[in-house]
Amino acid sequence: MLNVRKLLVGVLALVIAGLIGAVFYMYLVPPTLLRVGAGYSSKIVCSAVFLQGRAPNEVLETDVQAPGNPILRAFKVNDDSVKERVHAAFLGLIAPMTAERRPGLGCSALPDGNLAQGDTQAAPAAPGQVASPALWPEGAAVDLNQHGNLAQILSNPALAGPGMRAIVVVHQGKIVAERYGDGFNAQMPLLGWSMSKTVTAALVGSVIKAGKLRLDQDRLLAQWDNDGRAAITVAQLMSMSSGLHFNEDYGDVSDVTRMLYLQPDMAGFAASQKLDAKPGTRFHYSTGTAVILSRIWQNAIGDRQAALAWPRKALFGPLGMNSAVLETDEAGTFVGGSYLYATARDWARFGQFLLQDGKWNGHQILPEGFAAMMHTPSQADAVYGQGMTWLAGPASEQKAGDDQAYGLPTDTYWLEGHDGQTVTVIPSADLVVVRMGLTPSDLNYRPQKLVAALLKALE
Repeated sequence: MLNVRKLLVGVLALVIAGLIGAVFYMYLVPPTLLRVGAGYSSKIVCSAVFLQGRAPNEVLETDVQAPGNPILRAFKVNDDSVKERVHAAFLGLIAPMTAERRPGLGCSALPDGNLAQGDTQAAPAAPGQVASPALWPEGAAVDLNQHGNLAQILSNPALAGPGMRAIVVVHQGKIVAERYGDGFNAQMPLLGWSMSKTVTAALVGSVIKAGKLRLDQDRLLAQWDNDGRAAITVAQLMSMSSGLHFNEDYGDVSDVTRMLYLQPDMAGFAASQKLDAKPGTRFHYSTGTAVILSRIWQNAIGDRQAALAWPRKALFGPLGMNSAVLETDEAGTFVGGSYLYATARDWARFGQFLLQDGKWNGHQILPEGFAAMMHTPSQADAVYGQGMTWLAGPASEQKAGDDQAYGLPTDTYWLEGHDGQTVTVIPSADLVVVRMGLTPSDLNYRPQKLVAALLKALE
């Protein structure tokens, strides 16, 4: 019996020693998956704390851990309100990562820990909500009394969807209904995820209008000069038909997660990918493409600080999107595929701006016809527009005619983002519907049902 006890003690000691050794090894050489998890945790929590005013541990639990990989439940975060940083690590110790707020630019992940690089990066601050008593969009007031029947639709859980955080309905240029989830309100900026791509397309249009870029322009980056990538045009990037390789799988370590959470220079990483197809011949959805476009239009502006100020000067300011913050990577390139924060009302402004063909208050912000081009089918895919819009709403497999099955008009188009972010634009109905939330795709929520119910009620 004594020998058995000694054997068990010896085995237990070996197990403990093995676990200590494994933890020590992970501390010295952290696995890539843990580094991605730490980068993701620090970045998302940083933006929520310093842009939305939310509590760090609440954000970690609800926005990062609950809908994500189970491994994320072992990450800890702490925030430094003085230096405006958030640190994250596995078990509070392994694979540490930091994200930092920059003036006017939100938070940036710092995968190589280069805190000094951000010191030179700043942009004009988002001015916040205008105090004017005028009705939206001129001011902050709304009148919801004319369409009281819409409130019942927005309060229907099956139509609003699980995890709903905001719904704003704009009809004939006015907000006619809105609703917010618990803990959220009209003043809180919300992350659009891939809806940011459509805003990036509009920024490209603003640079084209300024005479600094062309849709047919090629030879866009020096690193592409000596191979087939030199033939890639702005238009092909805008329609996701560049031919560049990019793995968009969010379930594990992939090109998109490496880019967003491990690369100080995201555009350089995305642009380094090889060609999988001749430019212009094949549709391939890629967040890397939108970041490359951000680098290209920023290069076209020329001056670094002028480029960082451009979104506020050329788009957000003229549209009155006073809450909007487009975030950058560590190198100072806008993360144009993922990281625009704006209130639901400001997302509605952008949708209304597209509905008005790129005009606002009588001023042509985008080139004539550019907004229409953005939601014209691309040659490479029938349900993707030439300017980073979707011509069919969220579905397991998007295809032409999907929206009509829900009773939506044929001219309906969409901005779509991860976890249930959508802006629906229907020019023939003079309607824009914003729906924001935390709604993972495996819940199979379809905002088309919400929009169809609103359309019917407004007839």
